[in-house]
Order: sequence, then C-alpha cells, then structure tokens
Amino acid sequence: MGDVLPFKRKTAAEKHKGKSLCRSGFHKWKICSAKQFDVKQGKLVTRYRCERCGAEKVEAH
Repeated sequence: MGDVLPFKRKTAAEKHKGKSLCRSGFHKWKICSAKQFDVKQGKLVTRYRCERCGAEKVEAH
C-alpha cells in the first residue's frame, strides 16, 4: 500500500497574498495582447490585465 499524504489547505494569508494592493487601486498592469481592433468602438485598443487579481482594463488609441 502507498503512503498517506496529509492534505494541506492554504491559509487566509496565502490565499489573499498581494490582493490588498489591488483593493487600494494599485494594480500591476501588464499588456495582455499587443494591439487589437475593437469593432464596436472602431478603434485600435490595448488590453491590460492585472498580474495579481486578474482585473482587466481596455484603453482606446
């Protein structure tokens, strides 16, 4: 028979690490894809995604 491995849950501090900055408005934006064309706006747009929380924003050019 195999060994029994203990199941380890993440603590609250590990689960929410780095998200307090995002809640305060200090996101870590990174370009998701270089440039895209938005059909509804009819413009080129840049999509940003926060590395910590996954929030997205779109900036039109």
